[in-house]
Amino acid sequence: MDGEQAQRDDSDMAASSSAKHGADTARAGLYTAVLPLGLLIGLVYCWPAVAVGEVLRLSWPWIPAIDLHLQFRIDGLALLFGLIVSGAGVMVTLYSAGYMAGHPRTGRYFFFLHGFMLSMMGIVTADNLLLLFVFWEGTTVFSYLLIGFDNESSTARDNARQALLVTGAGGLALLIGILLLKTAGGSYTISQWMADDNGIRAHGLYPFILVMVLLGAFTKSAQFPFHFWLPNAMSAPTPISAFLHAATMVKAGIYLLMRFHPLLGGTTAWMCTLVIVGGITAVWSALQAFGPLDMKRVLAFTTTMALGMMTMFLGGRTAPVLTAAATFLLVHALYKAALFLAVGIIDHEAGTRRLDRLGGLGRAMPLTALAVAAAAFSMAGFPLFFGFIGKEIMYKAALAEDMFPLFATVAAVLANALMVAVAAVVLLKPFAGRRPAALPAVHDPPWTMWLGPVALGLPTIVFGIFPEWVSGQLIEQAVWAFHPAREEVVLKLWHGFNIPLLLSAVTLSLGAVIFGLRHPLGRLMTGIEARLPLSAGGTYDTGLQLFLKSAKATTNKLQNGSLHFYLTIVLLVLVAAVAWPWMQRGVLTIAWPDPADHFSALGVVVVIALGTAVVLVAKNRLMAIGGLGAVGAGVALVFLMFGAPDIALTQLLIETLTLIIVSLVLLRLPPLEAAKKRRTYRRVMDGALALGAGWVMTSLLLGVLQHPLDRSLTAFFAGQSYLAAHGRNIVNVILVDFRALDTFGEITVVVLAAWAGVSLIRKTKEPS
Repeated sequence: MDGEQAQRDDSDMAASSSAKHGADTARAGLYTAVLPLGLLIGLVYCWPAVAVGEVLRLSWPWIPAIDLHLQFRIDGLALLFGLIVSGAGVMVTLYSAGYMAGHPRTGRYFFFLHGFMLSMMGIVTADNLLLLFVFWEGTTVFSYLLIGFDNESSTARDNARQALLVTGAGGLALLIGILLLKTAGGSYTISQWMADDNGIRAHGLYPFILVMVLLGAFTKSAQFPFHFWLPNAMSAPTPISAFLHAATMVKAGIYLLMRFHPLLGGTTAWMCTLVIVGGITAVWSALQAFGPLDMKRVLAFTTTMALGMMTMFLGGRTAPVLTAAATFLLVHALYKAALFLAVGIIDHEAGTRRLDRLGGLGRAMPLTALAVAAAAFSMAGFPLFFGFIGKEIMYKAALAEDMFPLFATVAAVLANALMVAVAAVVLLKPFAGRRPAALPAVHDPPWTMWLGPVALGLPTIVFGIFPEWVSGQLIEQAVWAFHPAREEVVLKLWHGFNIPLLLSAVTLSLGAVIFGLRHPLGRLMTGIEARLPLSAGGTYDTGLQLFLKSAKATTNKLQNGSLHFYLTIVLLVLVAAVAWPWMQRGVLTIAWPDPADHFSALGVVVVIALGTAVVLVAKNRLMAIGGLGAVGAGVALVFLMFGAPDIALTQLLIETLTLIIVSLVLLRLPPLEAAKKRRTYRRVMDGALALGAGWVMTSLLLGVLQHPLDRSLTAFFAGQSYLAAHGRNIVNVILVDFRALDTFGEITVVVLAAWAGVSLIRKTKEPS
């Protein structure tokens, strides 16, 4: 009995400790909400000025030599994105305080979350292209850490790596595009590019710049054929999915397209690419949403659908088309973040988020059901909801597309009809009907968790009833930021009986039909995906395996442990990279020195050549070492004859030390006679390579000496050595003072190499 009582006491103590830890982590999560709340308050403070057309700027020099400055700029577009990022950041942080309560790694979680949020804020406010790229890569790294947060899961690790490789490759493409923009003639300052009539569209580099920028945007925003990584990223914790893949990260590519629209947009290549790629992504992703049963994965496919629609509309160049993109950006951020957070609540309370295991939760979780209803109706585009406003302007924009208006209209109607059906599934399946017997008793979560879905779902109703306020305070200035024509932007609840209204009715009707056919459609999509001979995800997997195999084969070939092979590769690259262009430009014009003018030096060269010959034909190691000593002494004599006694002395000392060390090492090896003889062709190739490398270096040196030398650096050191470093020996002063850290690093390398050599010698067994 005493043992049972002690066991119960230990269990109670453990439960009490766990509850205390959960309360502490929840409290810490609440404290961290101060950061996104502070950013949100700051943006709200700037809002009135930006709403009337002002642009706020802030700049500090960072690395002026490469035109990299800490330049930040808040205009209408940056404000819209900033409010989405910081507002969603507040809700997700509060939500996470309850969702992650008791988790052992909450500190790491909130650090990654807010690091990502700051990186995203940096992207949307940066006014320097290099600075934008720094923050762009910041989102890539932090998203990798967040997607793979559950690092004990191999699936999470693989999905995180996939997101990192795909978006990281796009980031490298974006960097190339940025550098090409600079090469095309201009500044890294974004506002300067947009303000000037730079004529970049007529520049010869424009096609390459366009491809690189679009690759960066398409990979980040999961456009076809790079759409496969986003649904797989759902292995991240649910609040992270809400933040990264509904409100922030995947919108970075859309932001890039909007920001670069005045610079690169309007061409046939831009319009065709964005309309076609966006339309295909939207329809295909909407169809794929009917395959999975995991609610997070369903929402992930609808996210790629929304991103495709925004991309398609950014292919236009008129106010209605661009207004549709900006409006749908806000519409999607609100309803999708609310739905993701609600799915997290369902999973947290019911222990599952599979649609086939849920039902009848509406009465037990009324607040959650209300938030999901508001978000789902907005997603479906029902009247009086903000999604209806977005859908109306979307259809008006599709009809006004400059390229392929029929394709854009059909894609928009079909994708939105599919979203109606998905919204009905997300709302009705978990909350309507009877609760399965296997489900535990559920209830609404603490306020920190239900506040986010409610706060994000409520604006979908308010903005739908008062769209004029939204357009006047947010959308208009955002559109004007990347549409300099400054056409009037007005959102209305009622535009009268027109074609967009008719298309809205068709969308709802078709969505109802699709909802009735959702089960056969889901089976059909699952079968199609299984039978596809080639898919984007499969291509990625195959490409990754081929890359790893080729990397392994290359490494095994190049890193084979042979010092002779390494030196051969280095010299081959030197000769191949330098010899041909040097022969074309300079070697034929070199005036070779007259041997009669340097007769004594010629004699030393003969001595060096004889020493080299001794090394090559030596039958024992002592003779080879002696030949090396002769070569080193000859080089020292050359330095002495041409007026460099200090270098000659250094060379002689180093040569002596080298001979001693080499003697100690080589004399412990087997005799040369016992070594395996090299084949004749290898000797011939080594000799030819040595002669080629020597000829290249000799001709390069002679060519350089025939041109006047720039002695400005020499004059600087000559003037500053005594004044600044109190030394008259310029070489010593450079090594000890001006290059002190470099010299210290070299000494460190030499010491470590000697240390390693001594360790290896000690471990070598004595020959028997």
